[in-house]
Amino acid sequence: MDIVQIIYASRPFGFDTGGLNGILSQSRRCNARDDITGALICRADLYLQLLEGPEEAIAATYARIMRDDRHVEVTRLSYEPVTMRLFPSWAMRDDPARSWMWTQAEVDQGAATHATPLQLQKIFRRVASELAHQRSPALS
Repeated sequence: MDIVQIIYASRPFGFDTGGLNGILSQSRRCNARDDITGALICRADLYLQLLEGPEEAIAATYARIMRDDRHVEVTRLSYEPVTMRLFPSWAMRDDPARSWMWTQAEVDQGAATHATPLQLQKIFRRVASELAHQRSPALS
């Protein structure tokens, strides 16, 4: 089975804690079922998500995200086969974008869509590295 990794960005529609918790709960349930792992970097002006798993499951999940009215301007930024998962123990890791991420002005100017796949990978590797220093629950 081929494992692929996709990174996309979108803008939240009606961002609030309740909506985010709904997305995370649904994602964790569906991703565990579909053998998908990944991370969601979230803030009021940006969702930046990495998903990894079987190619067919990733395609179906991305299609659902494209139809989800909680996301606006969904843009695929990177898509490639991988040999190892970056978040193997996380059905969906959530991470509030920290100060080392882009400013709101940079996001407004398209920082996510202008980033190279290598720059995006670096962001998610940093999140994964931070996780290595924490105890990661199975498929949390």
